[in-house]
Amino acid sequence: MDVGDKRIGVAVSDELGWTAQGREVIVRGDGREWVRLANLVAETEATEVVVGMPLSLSGRAQAAAEKIQAFIAQWQDKIRVPVKTWDERLTTVAAERALLEGGIRRRERRLMVDKVAAVLILQGYLDRQARDRTGRAKSSEPVDAPDPQATRQ
Repeated sequence: MDVGDKRIGVAVSDELGWTAQGREVIVRGDGREWVRLANLVAETEATEVVVGMPLSLSGRAQAAAEKIQAFIAQWQDKIRVPVKTWDERLTTVAAERALLEGGIRRRERRLMVDKVAAVLILQGYLDRQARDRTGRAKSSEPVDAPDPQATRQ
């Protein structure tokens, strides 16, 4: 998921955990997002979720990371499916660029960018899981997002 203040971009993986597909964008604000998220977990039979963690380019947690931690705490109280965090650096920028290059108009891009960012977050996580299973991880590849509490000084 790409969790923002106003919207949550959602992507799901295929049954084998190889590819991420954009599912939807959920509007936040009135609490109904929790009902939809719980329904998505049930519909997809999700065993874990991946949430993008906003880090600075240096790898430190940003102020927005506290909002994500609060979201995760609520998630665990309401839905109780395990949550993994994943470094989401530049995913929104990459999503915007891909949509722009695809000729998507500005208004449509605004509606799609969160879902595309969620796909990029989940695909990065899935690729890392696959490399870990095969033992072929490269040292230059991104790593899981660290606990923001541990990166503060």
